[in-house]
Amino acid sequence: MVVGAFPIAKLLYLGLKQLSKPVANRIKDGARRSEFFRNYICLPPAQLYHWIEMRTKMRIMGFRGSTIKPLNEDAAAELGAELLGETLVFLVGGGSLVLEYSRQSANSRRKEEELNEIILNLQTQLTELTLTTETLDAQLRQFNRQLLAIPVPNKK
Repeated sequence: MVVGAFPIAKLLYLGLKQLSKPVANRIKDGARRSEFFRNYICLPPAQLYHWIEMRTKMRIMGFRGSTIKPLNEDAAAELGAELLGETLVFLVGGGSLVLEYSRQSANSRRKEEELNEIILNLQTQLTELTLTTETLDAQLRQFNRQLLAIPVPNKK
């Protein structure tokens, strides 16, 4: 049985993403109850989103220059809370993707550095072995020359 490293980071990212959904729902409830949150946090993005959406639809249908009426306060608060909640979930998911990518790239970079170090060590060893081989080859040639230079006595 092969036991690898437990992907704790992935589990934490998934847990964080799952926790962001109830937080988004709490934000929606807060937008319904709090007047400040509704007026200053939820309404402006909702009205902007509605304006961009309606303007785009009108241009697609060929109506240029039409005035766009803003949403009523309840619908805008609901849309703003929905947008805020979905943005939170999206940001947590995107953030976990970025963190996982950076973690993977750091692991990849570390492995590449280890491989480069191994290659450098192997090249150094190869150079040392080449030098040793050349030294031994030179010694062998010198020994052969000395062996040939020794006169052999004739037996008669």
